[in-house]
Amino acid sequence: MLLWCERAWLGGPTADPGVVVAVEGERITAVRTGVDRPPPGSTVLPGLTLPGLANAHSHAFQRVLRGRAQRERGSFWAWREAMYRVVDQLDPDRLHRIARAAYGEMVLAGMTCVGEFHYVHHDHGGVPYADPQAMGDALVAAADDAGIRLTLIDTCYLRGGYDQPLEGAQRRFGDGSVEAWAARAGRRADGPRSRVAAGIHSVRAVDPDAMAVVARWARERSTVVHVHLSEQPAENDACRAAYGCTPTALLGQAGVLEVGGRLTAVHATHLEPDDVKALGAAGTTICLCPTTERDLADGIGPSGALAEAGCPLAVGSDSQAVIDLLAEAREVELHQRLATGQRGVHPTTALLEAATATGHRSLGWPEGGRIAPDAPADLVTVRLDSVRLAGSQPDDVLDAVVYAGTAGDVAQVMVGGRFVVRDGRHADLDVAAELAALPTLAGS
Repeated sequence: MLLWCERAWLGGPTADPGVVVAVEGERITAVRTGVDRPPPGSTVLPGLTLPGLANAHSHAFQRVLRGRAQRERGSFWAWREAMYRVVDQLDPDRLHRIARAAYGEMVLAGMTCVGEFHYVHHDHGGVPYADPQAMGDALVAAADDAGIRLTLIDTCYLRGGYDQPLEGAQRRFGDGSVEAWAARAGRRADGPRSRVAAGIHSVRAVDPDAMAVVARWARERSTVVHVHLSEQPAENDACRAAYGCTPTALLGQAGVLEVGGRLTAVHATHLEPDDVKALGAAGTTICLCPTTERDLADGIGPSGALAEAGCPLAVGSDSQAVIDLLAEAREVELHQRLATGQRGVHPTTALLEAATATGHRSLGWPEGGRIAPDAPADLVTVRLDSVRLAGSQPDDVLDAVVYAGTAGDVAQVMVGGRFVVRDGRHADLDVAAELAALPTLAGS
């Protein structure tokens, strides 16, 4: 198969005109630039073609909260209670339906890979299902239905807080011990388009000894580790009270930072200067979720300082308040403009890198997120004739797409050499109908 891209971003400072991409099976076999006209028999992709976007942090089930949790006054902690009410009503079938619709929306928005930070493992009261992998299987099946690659980040969650047991809906998250978590998580193997990773929910939910076990489990399997880090000031204050240090320092003491480039810290909003230095020295990827961090009143993290310290940046949709990775990418920069009074903290190409190659690496797909020979044939084409992008000039097209484009401008999406989205429509799912038919859960 030959694809002729009117313009394509190959990782450089500008978009290249007239790019031919040869695809065999699920892989790109060749890339040629400067081809003025479509070769005979090629598929023409008008607009700007990018590598597939990688959503590095997702809680798919929270899609049912969109528009239904805005009356929750207070902070993140008030919103969390509404989220727990949803958790209490999930089962494998409901989770599959919600995730399939959410993943379908992601594909329509140009995402070809998603990292699902999965911690709702068990039935009510923490009782394992007859098949202990039932909830994870529901997510894998949902991703397969939607046509998106999945990294299932099997997340360890052992306590409700420092010296606090799991209570209520939280009991569904826990395996009882880190050894039981490792045994259950270790039963899942990678699939053709799914991979398994390790998650530490947070330092408040996993003690240091258990964190060390999770990190060792990941190293032995050469997989990646993700952790929520310093999302809220209350998390930092409680960690200092319990351990006399910041959550980042506690990760260091537990050996989690030694995972190095395989570690992704999600949010990293409330950091001390020494935390930034430690994360940068370890090469830790930082996954920012600006729409969620704003929606939950979490705050604005020091992404500029983190990038300068050596941390690669990725982005995620997290709570699904918005599913639009172009919006997440630009808001990384726009939030820094608000926080610092300076423009241009993150160059446009760095934001694209966060949404593509770095996101893929953080999810254990280092071969993805680029348009190059031997890379997966995962591509997204953004139309340039919408009211938002019409008139974009060739030298400015990357800036225009990143700062004005939306999920609604995505026209074509290819995953593994197959068009999953053509002309803005999903090939297999009526995603709007799937979303409209989702169960309305009490508290959502």
